Amino acid sequence: MPELSETYACVPSTERGRGIIISGDPKSNAILYTNGRSVIIRYLHKPLEVSIYGEHAYQATVARFSPNGEWIASADVSGTVRIWGTHNDHVLKKEFRVLSGRIDDLQWSADGMRIVASGDGKGKSFVRAFMLQFAKRLSSNRSTLAAGWDSGSNVGEFDGHSKRVLSCAFKPTRPFRIVTCGEDFLVNFYEGPPFKFKQSLRHHSNFVNCIRYSPDGSKIISVSSDKKGVIYDGKTGEKIGELSSEDGHKGSIYAVSWSPDSKQVLTVSADKSAKVWEISEDGNGKVMKTLACLGSGGVEDMLVGCLWQNDHLVTISLGGTISIFSASDLDKAPLSFSGHMKNVNSLAVLKNDPRVILSTSYDGLIIKWIQGIGYSGRLERKENSQIKCFAAVEGEIVSSGFDNKIWRISLQGDQCGDADCIDIGSQPKDLSLSSLSPELALVSTESGVVLLHGTKVVSTINLGFPVAASAISPDGSEAIIGGQDGKLHIYSVTGDTLNKEAVLEKHRGAITVIRYSPDVSMFASGDVNREAVVWDRATREVKVKNMLYHTARINCLAWSPDNSMVATGSLDTCVIIYEIDKPASSRVTIKGAHLGGVYGIAFTDESNVVTSGEDACVRVWKLTPQ
Repeated sequence: MPELSETYACVPSTERGRGIIISGDPKSNAILYTNGRSVIIRYLHKPLEVSIYGEHAYQATVARFSPNGEWIASADVSGTVRIWGTHNDHVLKKEFRVLSGRIDDLQWSADGMRIVASGDGKGKSFVRAFMLQFAKRLSSNRSTLAAGWDSGSNVGEFDGHSKRVLSCAFKPTRPFRIVTCGEDFLVNFYEGPPFKFKQSLRHHSNFVNCIRYSPDGSKIISVSSDKKGVIYDGKTGEKIGELSSEDGHKGSIYAVSWSPDSKQVLTVSADKSAKVWEISEDGNGKVMKTLACLGSGGVEDMLVGCLWQNDHLVTISLGGTISIFSASDLDKAPLSFSGHMKNVNSLAVLKNDPRVILSTSYDGLIIKWIQGIGYSGRLERKENSQIKCFAAVEGEIVSSGFDNKIWRISLQGDQCGDADCIDIGSQPKDLSLSSLSPELALVSTESGVVLLHGTKVVSTINLGFPVAASAISPDGSEAIIGGQDGKLHIYSVTGDTLNKEAVLEKHRGAITVIRYSPDVSMFASGDVNREAVVWDRATREVKVKNMLYHTARINCLAWSPDNSMVATGSLDTCVIIYEIDKPASSRVTIKGAHLGGVYGIAFTDESNVVTSGEDACVRVWKLTPQ
């Protein structure tokens, strides 16, 4: 059975103009964040150890560890909170429908018996707190409520907000208090339990993005798009000070996090900087250190999330870059890593160094990973166009997007060099390089194919039938074109013309992928009707039949370097590995390889398969001999 050996995790989903929440567990040094429907658990000291929870039916927005670290509460855009186990199989403990719209923030009480959640109530309640042990359930129409372990019964009513509540915080010490802030520029203070509205504070002139209690419960800080930070007394809610405007942020402040000793805070802003502030006893803050941004200075370098955990200061940029600074040595350069935020739709393994994996997502991001190490950098292109089809050979990458262009870009180590663009006149559907002479490329379009030699269009051929997929043999002498009708058309390539040799009929749906085996003695094809077929190239007979074990369309297919195995990835989230000299029924299946479907697959060697999918993650699986 294949074992998951490495996961190259996605980065948090971000949105311009909004802060994001990352939280952590100081005991295990783990951090939590969300991307799509997934909640990601990562360990700051073990970057390749990643655990992913994918049971939300809707996009997840926030997740937090319980005070003892054994449970995680995560929420989504439908207003649902799920409580599940941190370890083993993430067993679901309880699910609550808390708000009628998106939840933006949630917090556990220090005793782990209550949770407060805030967000968009769609005209109803904006905040709710609930108990996690009583059986009786109460409902309320107000703007915020609180709940408990098995019941979800309310522990208060939260009036006072008229718009979306972006952040909430539970006082970590008794007497318990709850504070909230939001798009109505207000900070509201509640006493309890049961919690009741105490006062509304209007010290900000724009959205209040984040509010946090200090770990000792003595102070509260709120930060806002008005570039200000305000500090309040933790028990009474009265304002006691502000973050100094001298050397302060020049843009919206999106997030704030306290140091474990409650004496300092970390803030991040749209001005692309993070700042560490010393909070004095009288409640005023002055800048101790500005942590510079490492990027190019573009919009994607705006900082939208932060966390102070033990000796680690974690910041997250709009582009998804995670930087980890040392709190004890702020001058030390941070450790930075990134990943994909969107569906990873193709993978390439470099033949000259199979440990190097290139992955692309449709937003145009190309990331280099090294097996055993993980993130190794982004390949920055001068023209950052979207990517639909992608192929890589030694020294060059070739890609196409959602326009009529094919890009040929030279690879110089970790950087992209000069790029040449070829307009082929219609949108590419598939792209195949001749591996022995990579300047020769076959591009399929809606009704035919285009042959390219370097940057020149050799010929544009209308085949007279709708084309779905294509492949060119490594020596460039043969092309296989898959049709929407499920037929495989085989052509010999001579100069700038294609001569039809044969038509193979076995598939019952449009062809999605065609791949030659490395020794070119076979080829394999997959279709939308969930079937894969392995063919003998010389006789053009079916070599492995009844490869019908997926439950949805096949998106990708790869051969092992020794020609002994074919792996297929499907929309059904599974990867299936077939051995060529065994019947299809003796297959090996990796179930749930990627939430939302598998879109990229490749072998790095005979015993390792790398896959990618809609969950924006890349995974390496180790195959064990059966």
